[in-house]
Amino acid sequence: MKMKTIKMKKILIALDYNPTAQKVAEVGFSMAKSMNAEVILLHVITDPVLYASAGYSPIMGFSGYIDVGPLQLDSADGLKNASLQYLDKSRQHLGDKSIQTIVKEGDFADTILETAKELHADIIVVGSHSRKWLENIVMGSVTEKVLHHTSIPLFIVPTKKQD
Repeated sequence: MKMKTIKMKKILIALDYNPTAQKVAEVGFSMAKSMNAEVILLHVITDPVLYASAGYSPIMGFSGYIDVGPLQLDSADGLKNASLQYLDKSRQHLGDKSIQTIVKEGDFADTILETAKELHADIIVVGSHSRKWLENIVMGSVTEKVLHHTSIPLFIVPTKKQD
């Protein structure tokens, strides 16, 4: 029996507000490049309070690249603009102007699933920051929710710091 090659044409990379998001973007991007696939970077705004809380690096560890005052983060528009700016910095970092960027609001897992369906993505790339990675998957997390509700392959990038 001859195996059919599955063509991956669209890769959806979901980036959260974690400093390790850059690694997830890089891994997803290099995979896309090797398959000659289109890349879509998605950031989901789940909880505006998280961004505005004091001492919190607002946009995914890229605070060094981006000057976001707390005032901008008080409004949904400010938050959306800051997130778009962040994704744009990611696109520049990856060095590919053809990367599409999308910012949406809602539940992280649900929004990833909806967006993947809307865009007919062939694979979803997400990061998992848990130190106890397997435990986290078993215990229920965003990754688990996406994993259980998608028919699209999921590529999980472990992002925990090496001990």
